[in-house]
Amino acid sequence: MNAGKVPLYKIYSDEDDVDGVSRVIRQGMSWATGPNVDRFERIVADYVGRKFGVAFNSGTSALHAVLLAYGIRRGHEVIVPSFTFIATANSVLFVGACPVFADIEEKTYGLDPEDVERRINGRTKAVMPIHYGGGPCLIDKLREVADDHKLLLIEDAAESLGATLNGRKVGSFGNAAVLSFCGNKVITTGEGGLVVTDERSVYEKLKLLRSHGRVETEDYFSSSQMGEYVALGYNWRMSNILATLGISQMAKLEKAVAFRREKAAYLTKRLSTIRGITPPDPANGYHHVYQMYTIQVEGGGKARDALQNHLTGKGITTKVYFSPVHQSPFYKKKFGFEKGYLRTTEKLSQTVLTLPIFPTMTTDEMDYVVSSIKEFMENPPRPLL
Repeated sequence: MNAGKVPLYKIYSDEDDVDGVSRVIRQGMSWATGPNVDRFERIVADYVGRKFGVAFNSGTSALHAVLLAYGIRRGHEVIVPSFTFIATANSVLFVGACPVFADIEEKTYGLDPEDVERRINGRTKAVMPIHYGGGPCLIDKLREVADDHKLLLIEDAAESLGATLNGRKVGSFGNAAVLSFCGNKVITTGEGGLVVTDERSVYEKLKLLRSHGRVETEDYFSSSQMGEYVALGYNWRMSNILATLGISQMAKLEKAVAFRREKAAYLTKRLSTIRGITPPDPANGYHHVYQMYTIQVEGGGKARDALQNHLTGKGITTKVYFSPVHQSPFYKKKFGFEKGYLRTTEKLSQTVLTLPIFPTMTTDEMDYVVSSIKEFMENPPRPLL
């Protein structure tokens, strides 16, 4: 294969996506607000098994909104992982609260329930774990911790729509859950997010927050009424065009997941024979959707980075998911975190490397990725010997 032929991901789409969006565009109106937003919310909420869904223009907006809806504010603490995309922690700062980083466990890369419990105090109001890369974290145990301490449990399920733990869908364990439909997710609207919950009061607050605090009784652009503004809100709405795309994408979710699991099984079988590479290995009962396919590279950061450079030279795009949030320049400066603050997080972040995976990935592409890794691991550069 030629260089540049294996991207990290490719969006899974078909003519249904094009036709759905085209129909809305041809209508000449209802590009912003429209009936497909409500329909998309209902489809996703029903799929996850929740009563309500509220769509947003991004997963980050959804995180921000759900914390506001639950009254998280200055003086409160929210326990979050550092092994995550930075929006998880940032959303806590957005509302004036303090993110408290807890360590992760090595099996799922999710929050370690024991370390979470050690960090709970009188200011703690919520625990916000992520489901890493398409797999469930130890969410059942985290639910127990939250219940024991009367805390909110908010699932950052941005990466894991469709994943299950013992048959129960991710997003159905917490008081609420946040989903993302950014371009690299299992299904995508380009940008977009959604909150699911069973609490009507939270649902009503979320609708106010996303649309300038305006009570939504009818379509704003189809009505002669100005509407009532009863709270402070933002412009966080998902457009009707993107919701239409979300509807057609949701119809392909199970098919996309099946393809991803098939590709992951092939990669794991091939990579398991390469010394120094540990492929993902979910435990029984953990149904993984492989939004990301992340390996561990023996030898730590230098070996991992050298492998990544080698693959880049071969035209294979990889990514380190994740570098610890608490070690980013902003968080180090703000909170003064020292090296060793989160031992497991810092150790694993030096070994992980996310490889390309997508539903249309060919056997030739997978073989090329595997052979390129094998080539490096069997003949590493001299400083790594």
